[in-house]
Amino acid sequence: MLASRLLSILMLLQTRGRVSARDLAAEFEVAVRTIHRDIDQLSAAGIPVYAERGRSGGFRLRDGYRTTLTGLTQAEAETLFLAGVPGPAAQLGFADALSTARLKLLAALPASIKPGAERIAARFHLDVGPWFHRIDALPTLPLLARAVWGERMLEVSYVRANETQAVARKLAPLGLVLKGGVWYLVAQSGKRVLTYRAANIHDVAICDEEFTRPKHFELATHWQDAVREYETSVYREYADVRLSARGMKRLLGLGPYVASAAEKTAGKPDRKGWVRCRLPIESIEDGVRELLRLGEEVIVLGPPALRAQMAQTARRIAALHGARRSSRAR
Repeated sequence: MLASRLLSILMLLQTRGRVSARDLAAEFEVAVRTIHRDIDQLSAAGIPVYAERGRSGGFRLRDGYRTTLTGLTQAEAETLFLAGVPGPAAQLGFADALSTARLKLLAALPASIKPGAERIAARFHLDVGPWFHRIDALPTLPLLARAVWGERMLEVSYVRANETQAVARKLAPLGLVLKGGVWYLVAQSGKRVLTYRAANIHDVAICDEEFTRPKHFELATHWQDAVREYETSVYREYADVRLSARGMKRLLGLGPYVASAAEKTAGKPDRKGWVRCRLPIESIEDGVRELLRLGEEVIVLGPPALRAQMAQTARRIAALHGARRSSRAR
């Protein structure tokens, strides 16, 4: 545990520069005194760690000092070869750089670790895209990535969902997110931070103008909040239903958010295994379309408008299939 913490402290100092003892103690959940002892051990081992006093002081490494890869453990080296997802890297324009970096990393690894890293690269493949979906080339994505990295303003044309007319936007690109095989740009427009689907962004131009990232902005935290807000805003209505045991299993096809809501609101099963629960839906029309996927494993109880439209749609389907049977018989 101590050796692992010492190595982690060294990596933090190398990546962050100056770090205070209080911040290190919070990071590793130990006392400040323990951090001071750890720093003493690093110094005794020949690591050039310096202490700077004052309000903005802390510990830092000597300028230009860098560790080698000999500190990597077997598990750490193997995990690094899972980090490169080839499809998304190619979309970002990093395919060649990723391949070269993997070769350099493999060449630099100690002989005792190298076989394991090669083995994991040959036996595990990460495919982040959904089924029946090709990883298509996105011509604008490398430009978006370049603007994000260089903190440069963007001028783009964006086509909103369900619209055909593009609108011009000037954006401060804060980050790119890959969600379910789809790339999204998180960007600041005016004072608001919004999400844009990368496939709908056209005519990208990187400006010479730089921008300042919002203070305390963290991409991962913002994305989690945005996803939660989107999911709760999309499902504006509810459907009261009865589901068979098979219907409950089929709910996974409607998405984890719907399945989770069903589990939370489900009552006790009756003698035939049917349960009553409440499902979130986007609208009456969307509810009909989604619930029809459950077939005869669902009974809609309400609201009345949804129940009536379900019955009307079912009658139309029955009439269409009945008419086909009659025409064939004749």
